[in-house]
Amino acid sequence: MKNKTLATWLTLGLGPLGLHRFYLFGRSDLIGWALPIPTALGLYGMMRARGLGLDDHISWLLIPLLGFTLAACCLNAIVYGLMSEAAWNARFNSADLAQPQDGAGGRSNWLTIIGVIAALMVGATALMASLAYSFQRYFEWQIELARQISQ
Repeated sequence: MKNKTLATWLTLGLGPLGLHRFYLFGRSDLIGWALPIPTALGLYGMMRARGLGLDDHISWLLIPLLGFTLAACCLNAIVYGLMSEAAWNARFNSADLAQPQDGAGGRSNWLTIIGVIAALMVGATALMASLAYSFQRYFEWQIELARQISQ
């Protein structure tokens, strides 16, 4: 039986690696295998910006991938945590015919609610930071191009 609290915390903590997808859908889940790719590219962009400086155009494209992936996983954690008990059990515990639709796996507790709150804070921060970084770098690049044209 799949536990909603565990899925919420897995999605929040290890979601960018796809581990929550493997917990919920099994090892054959393609999205679970694909999630580490934008995470790794975003980390590579951060390392590239650290080594080459903030003027590196490729890092401008890669760094937001990490933030957007983290924000999407946090949104998933919120959806999982706020899903009703019956909907959770119908979607993720329907193979277990011995359990009724109101089984213990879909029950929420304080850890679930704390996970939802943490996902909201982390996801909003990651999303806003990614957007701010992207737009700031883009506008600085545009200003630099305008200066070069005006000379």
